Amino acid sequence: MDEEEAELRNPFPSPPSHYNNYTSHNLKLLALLKERVGDQNADLGIVDQHELLSDQTNVPTWSLAQLEKPRVDWILEEGHYSVFGDKWFVKETIPSLGELGGHELYPPDPSTDRRPALLAVLRSILVTYSNLTDAILAPPPPPSSLAQPEWQRQLEWITILAQNLMAAANDLRPVQARGNLELMMQRQLELRREETKNIHSQCDAIEARLLELRSSAQEMAGSDQKLTAKPSGSQVQTSTINVSLEDMLRWAEEVP
Repeated sequence: MDEEEAELRNPFPSPPSHYNNYTSHNLKLLALLKERVGDQNADLGIVDQHELLSDQTNVPTWSLAQLEKPRVDWILEEGHYSVFGDKWFVKETIPSLGELGGHELYPPDPSTDRRPALLAVLRSILVTYSNLTDAILAPPPPPSSLAQPEWQRQLEWITILAQNLMAAANDLRPVQARGNLELMMQRQLELRREETKNIHSQCDAIEARLLELRSSAQEMAGSDQKLTAKPSGSQVQTSTINVSLEDMLRWAEEVP
């Protein structure tokens, strides 16, 4: 028995010893037993399997009902199940301090405002700490005294008060997680808005630069046309750049 309990407390326990019972032969015997009983709701644990399976060989001495799958309806009705010696609840909930066997000093209903009760607990901690200091500084009781020391009583009361504060803080963990998630999502939204604003500002700067290049290209094209239209009466020959307006606009579009 001690070895089984030690195995159940092992962080990596071995499979239960009765897994060896799930052989093909035993499972066939279980199906045959159900067929011969007929009633689907009958309790196979109280049925005489040796009498019903007298024509079969190697009928085990233990009840074949142990090979049946767990009843899900029973698990849902009880609200918990056991695996490797540990109890697991069907619906995961945070047990309250009262359910854990502690002395709960605040309202168990989460919808109730607990702030007045928690403020009272905090004041009690301060007063109890002061009383504990006085009890430690007081002279010790006589050796023949069987009464509980005052400092020990104050220390136990501080422990109860601290447990209430920690339990109340644990009940607020979902609220804290929800608040942290909201802040994180708001921060991500702000970062995306800032990035989008920077992109728009860069696009506006590029568009303004392109407009400047386009206007300068148009001015250069207009001056070239004036130079080509000017009569050549003097001996000085002027060389013009053979660049059209379309070439300048295309060049302005290609500038990053």
